[in-house]
Amino acid sequence: MSNESELKERVSELEHELAVKEAELHRYRLELTKANSALEKLIHQVSQELKLAQSLQKLLSPTELPNVQGFDFSTKFIAGTRFGGDYFDIFEHEDKLKFGILISSASGYSLSSLLLSVIIKISSQMEARRGLEAHKVVALLAKEVIPHIQNDDKASLFYGVVDRRSYEIQYCSVGSIDGFLQVYGQEGLQELMPTGQALSKDFNTEPQSRTIQLNPRDRVILSTEGIKLSQNSVGVNWGGHGLSEAIMKAPKQGVHDLRNEILFANEKYTGKAEPLRDQTLIVTEVKDRVIKLAKN
Repeated sequence: MSNESELKERVSELEHELAVKEAELHRYRLELTKANSALEKLIHQVSQELKLAQSLQKLLSPTELPNVQGFDFSTKFIAGTRFGGDYFDIFEHEDKLKFGILISSASGYSLSSLLLSVIIKISSQMEARRGLEAHKVVALLAKEVIPHIQNDDKASLFYGVVDRRSYEIQYCSVGSIDGFLQVYGQEGLQELMPTGQALSKDFNTEPQSRTIQLNPRDRVILSTEGIKLSQNSVGVNWGGHGLSEAIMKAPKQGVHDLRNEILFANEKYTGKAEPLRDQTLIVTEVKDRVIKLAKN
């Protein structure tokens, strides 16, 4: 009789424990349902923000490049499916014998990256057209951008001014914009090295300018790091070597052919038509040196 009572008592305890566990499981299921719902909303929100960022960046990117006598341009902006923040512009100065080339890449996510791009666009229109030296423009941009940089976000940019009187390009590059000068008739490429670190919340570098001489059929190639950081199926970056190799293999004439060769080689390496990160490419070629324009 005692054993029967103990058994009943044990069964009762087990039933109680089971009821407690079922109640806990029910509560966990409710919490999991709420968490899944919140996660779905977050994913949808991030997706919508990224789509908005991509749309706005496309609107901000120039649809028509200036007709600068003596130069050919070919540009391409490809929006990333996960990471965005690129911007570029080519614009004439108040001094019509000068024009500027601006290309930038922000590392943040979605609208935070776009914010940096918008600030860079507004600042470049206000200041660069006045004909300031390249490093002074970058210093002004840094002053505008840095207060808005959060966490570990960074912004890389290249700003160059081409003077058609001397056919020199003065540039200032901070961060990870890839730049190359391809001198007509010569083997190899001259890398346009950065003159400072990327803009970040602890940026403390004094931007510097460099000047290079341009001659007929010389080409300047600029790209954001979304191109060289693109990966193949096993996660290996295309890298600066892949980029420079594609430039060297490209046709010796025609800015559009060169641009297309770079993008084709990159897509062939990654196997992806749409990159994860924004990609921006600018190719500039000197057609001829129309110095007589300076007299007009």
